[in-house]
Amino acid sequence: MATKAKSNASSKVTDEPKAGGNGQQATSGQQNGTNGKSEGEKFEINPNQEQLEATGSDGAPELSGDGAYDHNNQVKVETPTDFDFVSDELHPDVAPKSLERMPNGAVLVGPRADKSQSLRSNVAKAGVDKKTLLDWFRLMDLGRITDIAASNYLKKAMGWSYHAPCAGHEGIQLAIGVSFRQGKDYLFPYYRDLMTCLAGGITVEEIVLNGLSKATDVAGGGRHMSNHFAKMSIGIQNVSSLTNNHAQHVAGTARAIKYYEKGAVAIFSGGESGTSEGFFYEAINGATREKVPAIFVLQNNKYGISVPVTDQSANTRVADNFRGFNNLLITYCDGTDVLDSYRAMQEAYDWTLAGKGAAIVHADCVRIGSHSNSDRHDLYRSHEELEAVKLRDPLKRFAGWLQQEKVANQVELDAIHKLNEDEFRSAADKAEAAPSPDPSTVFDFVIPSDDIVLPVPHQFQAPDINTKFYPFTIPSGKDEGMQFIEGINRTLKEEFRLNANTFLWGQDVASKNKGGVFNVTKGLQQEFGEKRVFNGPIAEDFILGTADGFCRVDQEHIWCVVEGAEFADYFWPAMEQFVEISHEYWRNRGQYAPNIVIRLASGGYIGGGLYHSQNLEGTFTTIPGIRVVEPCFADDAQGLLRTAMRTRGVTMFLEPKFLYYYPKAKAEPLADNELIPFGKARLRREGSNLSIITYGSTTHFSLQAAEELAKQGIEADVLDLRSLYPLDTEAILHTVAKTGRALVVHEDKVTGGFGGEIASQIQELAFEKLDAPVMRVGSPFLPVGFAKVFEEATLPNPAKIKAAAEKLAKW
Repeated sequence: MATKAKSNASSKVTDEPKAGGNGQQATSGQQNGTNGKSEGEKFEINPNQEQLEATGSDGAPELSGDGAYDHNNQVKVETPTDFDFVSDELHPDVAPKSLERMPNGAVLVGPRADKSQSLRSNVAKAGVDKKTLLDWFRLMDLGRITDIAASNYLKKAMGWSYHAPCAGHEGIQLAIGVSFRQGKDYLFPYYRDLMTCLAGGITVEEIVLNGLSKATDVAGGGRHMSNHFAKMSIGIQNVSSLTNNHAQHVAGTARAIKYYEKGAVAIFSGGESGTSEGFFYEAINGATREKVPAIFVLQNNKYGISVPVTDQSANTRVADNFRGFNNLLITYCDGTDVLDSYRAMQEAYDWTLAGKGAAIVHADCVRIGSHSNSDRHDLYRSHEELEAVKLRDPLKRFAGWLQQEKVANQVELDAIHKLNEDEFRSAADKAEAAPSPDPSTVFDFVIPSDDIVLPVPHQFQAPDINTKFYPFTIPSGKDEGMQFIEGINRTLKEEFRLNANTFLWGQDVASKNKGGVFNVTKGLQQEFGEKRVFNGPIAEDFILGTADGFCRVDQEHIWCVVEGAEFADYFWPAMEQFVEISHEYWRNRGQYAPNIVIRLASGGYIGGGLYHSQNLEGTFTTIPGIRVVEPCFADDAQGLLRTAMRTRGVTMFLEPKFLYYYPKAKAEPLADNELIPFGKARLRREGSNLSIITYGSTTHFSLQAAEELAKQGIEADVLDLRSLYPLDTEAILHTVAKTGRALVVHEDKVTGGFGGEIASQIQELAFEKLDAPVMRVGSPFLPVGFAKVFEEATLPNPAKIKAAAEKLAKW
């Protein structure tokens, strides 16, 4: 049943600005640069002010329509909905909720119609007292001095090898910085945010220390790229170079702020080009759906290095791409006008702190200089454009307005400038004299300590390399013991009871009586509630990225367990955030480590075929900063998961899904608070003729093969690694030294698999103990097919392992 299209605006619009049209803006203003006030230059009222106003340079053109139109009838097309008709014919409880009419998108605001709270009005309508205005000028001028000096350090070969100038963005950046509340809010700046960070509380000396990569840099002691400013002690976060990926951290931090009722906000600051990334959309989607106090500031200078905004988005005013989201305020401002920018920031604060949802501040900026010191913007911008953008220089506009409104005269502004030059020189001298990092410390803070930090008495499982052998770890009866899946489920519940600051989310993990595709999390939401256990959207990157943000609110106590994907094969979109969290601790020199356990159902043997059979540990173990474990018995799953949930840092917890209900993976439960340490292998069977070194599902197949080999008089050690990083190299060398022969077995492909690392270490560290070459068993270099015969032809099994062992034994 088709419905009639209606001419009904789909967004609420208030204080509509009236300059320009359809969100399009001339690209006359674009880059941050080094075009600041030189010594002796006078601040003057901009003679082109009236021209700027007439051409809509305030950055807030008339708001365009929302999305698609019926061009034949010239009416707005609403999403077709038959909900009203369906609900008449069916019971309301069974009418499709997807057809229900929803609220009409974001609330939109722009500059004041009376021009108040902007440089287009007078000081009486500024909304800021004169003392504050002069302090803002001091900060903006000090930021320009520092920005210019940054580019000169590279020319003098002193450092600051990456510098992205902020000139042209200072209006919005100063507004962000002075709105940010030190020690309360969480600010996530990007690489162009020098002015933001200076206004937010980072000193000039600390900025120069970062630029010169000094050991005393408060962001990370030279570990991170220059121009990436941070001061975590006051809430300014250490953000990576991946453009706009911190949007996910902001959404996660805001989620925790809301849960713990902090009365704070999380602020994202970034450019317009990064909004093209899927993870930015995911962040906006999540933040609005959850109505969290997150502010996303988009500094739109219309260029992504050399790529114009018209190549990025159909809406050149990129915030318009998000007008369909509910629980969202979008406020538009002129990013070169500090008063209008401050107005927008305060509106965003009021909205988010009132619990109405997230906010976007769209700031129209110009980039006066090149993208960075490695970019030449004259290769893609005309001379006329480069001259035109200078007309909107935020510092000159602000200085001219202060004189026009008699807040200060030229002599007073010059005096402030002179004091700023003296302050910068004094701070720079101290920073330049600071020590460089000690190269021997490069190995520090790769991964947090394995110390157990949860204040609950515990004991580690006794070392048993030479005491317990297969099959004595298996319960005596088929109906006895704990299933592999039960070990995980039971442990999650135990740890949630011990630590009220433990949370779990992911895809399909908390839907009524279902607990994921395999029911691993069954019963968790019922016991611990929807605020601690909940579903995430089908957005793997968002699931992991928000965990990174969530932990920041209280890293001493919060642990997040995330189901990274329903199957390991679907985890690849999250690799962006996986790499991010891997170097968080190292990058900020130990100031912050997210406490995250990533659960992944891994491997094949279930007839799943493509996207349901993949093993990823060969990739995970190449990335520093992540623990990787893969238990194959229920008690090991129990003990390793307990350890992961009581230890700082990130653990990738791989769950061979074939073993969830596999009878031979059963085990007797561990004692209460008995843990299994990372990096400790377990000898499952003792022999003297050869060593089978394995992990995961192939541990069971190796044990079965070993039993058959014994009938031929070939006795094999079977070493279950359990932990891939850290790796128990000592146990590997011990068994190889005993038998002189090593067979490395895993389910993953031989080519590029983790077995290659094991074999290399044996060759390097135990070559003189070997009586034969190290051999490997794994999958061929193929995808895993769906047909049972394809799966059997691809994956290792007891017969393949036995054949390889026989060959090795005869060498």
